[in-house]
Amino acid sequence: MSKPAIKTLGELKKDNYTSRGIKDELRQNLLKNIKEGKNSFEGIHGYEYTVIPELERAILSKHNINLLGLRGQAKTRLARLMVQLLDEWVPVVEGSELNDDPYKPLSRYAINLIEEKGDNTPIDWLHRDDRFAEKLATPDVTVADLIGDVDPIKAANLKLSYADDRVIHFGMIPRANRCIFVINELPDLQARIQVALFNILQEGDIQIRGFKLRLPLDLQFVFTANPEDYTNRGSIVTPLKDRIGSQILTHYPETIEIARTITQQEARKDGRGEEQIYVPSLAKDLLEQISFEARESEYIDVKSGVSARMSITAYENLLSTAERRALQAGDETTTVRLGDFTGMIPAITGKVELVYEGEQEGAASVANMLLGDAIKTLFVTYFPEIKKLEKQDQNNPYDPIIAWFFDQTDFQLLDDLNDASYKKMLDEVAPLQTLINTYQPDLDKKDQYFMKEFILWALVEFKKLSKYRMSEGMRFKDLYGSYISGL
Repeated sequence: MSKPAIKTLGELKKDNYTSRGIKDELRQNLLKNIKEGKNSFEGIHGYEYTVIPELERAILSKHNINLLGLRGQAKTRLARLMVQLLDEWVPVVEGSELNDDPYKPLSRYAINLIEEKGDNTPIDWLHRDDRFAEKLATPDVTVADLIGDVDPIKAANLKLSYADDRVIHFGMIPRANRCIFVINELPDLQARIQVALFNILQEGDIQIRGFKLRLPLDLQFVFTANPEDYTNRGSIVTPLKDRIGSQILTHYPETIEIARTITQQEARKDGRGEEQIYVPSLAKDLLEQISFEARESEYIDVKSGVSARMSITAYENLLSTAERRALQAGDETTTVRLGDFTGMIPAITGKVELVYEGEQEGAASVANMLLGDAIKTLFVTYFPEIKKLEKQDQNNPYDPIIAWFFDQTDFQLLDDLNDASYKKMLDEVAPLQTLINTYQPDLDKKDQYFMKEFILWALVEFKKLSKYRMSEGMRFKDLYGSYISGL
């Protein structure tokens, strides 16, 4: 819909325009979406039965909202999507700094202009995309930033006394009148600054340097906070919490399927489609499982959380690793290999907070442990469990693979192998194909080579084979043969 053609207050009245507050806009437009079965929060996955119903109830109740959750849980994304529940265009008094409603002007400028020009008052239109304001709470934020302050330059230019309220320079919150205003990481805001929000939330007036202005600002406040902040950096003062209508807890994806959907939606692929770099389904599951393992790891600070951004950036690194390898090997197309997962370790180490034991192990070692744990977790969903202790006469489906390596002196999967050489190397281990045919007969042919390498890595994790990382690739050996060679 294009910008309305109405230019004056008189034309607005003739058009029978009805003014409504921002909370009423959100409420009525949400009710319409619910009746029509329309999703008001497109692109948000995993919150369909938890967070979104609570958020919708808060909007219907016309509450200010606090989204409480660990990092990377789409808190700011939810706040931004609320903009789509606003009317597409709303009228404002042209030239007003507070987005004055022509029917309910707040600023002295708008009030005087309407008194002077009446129905000829010029009207401008504000699009909903411009009705979102955001401030990251940091310790250096001041009351002047948020609420406003006296401007001595304005007083001098207009030759006004400091007793005249026209010397006030309004801060971000008054200038966001009729908008959604988001304060991220609220506990980081100093307590005395939080106190300055009391009256705006409840009474609708602001106090600046002795001026007490009755400004019934029309705002939808959304705050975000991380529970970890309450102990590390600060807290939300109790009277402010009391004035926030609804506190909604967010969470991480509960299943690998949901996590995969989020990663595929958010990752920047830069034109690298499946026809250029094919990513097997197991590879996508494995990548997400790493995040699930990290959230349970004894080496990672659980309170800090593991952001969904870790999987997203790791996936981007995975594609880039495969792309670089293919270019070096002269392949125009390629399939992601398990060896490529080592290329995404930098995306993991920068996204997790380690506890003391993790620091002792080292970030890269912890990342490799997470990959190993993810392989072990997923392996048992495809193949029989590998037990630590087995009876001598018991048939083991993995014995042929282990026996094959017992007779080999050297089996290397080098990083610079082209696709043809890589497949030839894995085909040499014939028992791998037999195992896949037995337990995964319906596996897509395009995924079989990744599965073969996956089996080798899993046998290493279950202490049936040994693996050595060389500068140019991976070397696999029989476990006991390697031990004897070492002696």
